[in-house]
Amino acid sequence: MIGFLRGKLVAKVPPMLVLDVQGVGYEVEAPMTTFYNLPAMGEIVQLHTHLVVREDAHILFGFSTEADRVMFRTLIKVNGVGPKLALTILSGQSSDEFYRCIQDNDTATLIRLPGVGKKTAERLIVEMRDKLPTASDSPAEQTSVTDGATAQPRSHAKQEAISALCALGYKPADANKMVQNIAQEDKTCEEIIRLALQGKIKG
Repeated sequence: MIGFLRGKLVAKVPPMLVLDVQGVGYEVEAPMTTFYNLPAMGEIVQLHTHLVVREDAHILFGFSTEADRVMFRTLIKVNGVGPKLALTILSGQSSDEFYRCIQDNDTATLIRLPGVGKKTAERLIVEMRDKLPTASDSPAEQTSVTDGATAQPRSHAKQEAISALCALGYKPADANKMVQNIAQEDKTCEEIIRLALQGKIKG
């Protein structure tokens, strides 16, 4: 089991990033909440990781906080929730926001996430309510282990944002509309995705 990775950030195309760890390039899938905290290219970053082993692939997931990894591991234990949907949920909301949705029985917010219907939202609330940390251990109390820095502007940010939203489960037409609805000048891919997801969640 790989508990964490610390290395140089050499590529990031949401939801995939690559870390150079002593000459070995690790491909890692991460939620957008982690991408928002990534440093500039070439900087050192440390991520908490979770390895998913399938018959056709070994997929490494990375998280900027231990709280996000705990939430991911709790999510994939829920019936009908796989790693991809868990990643989508953590991309659309922070762990703290998701925590509040569960505590407040807020199915309306959950069903705005791609892949989460009414039944899935209700199942999440029922199955996760007793598995979440107590108030003193809530996600808001957890600290990040990444070396935070502002992401640098990238070319083709609009196209990258649309591709990332599609990878997170949104239909191409919906992803395009979400991106077109925000001003994109001088914004990085991560900033565009953040605004697009906020607009989607707020309905």
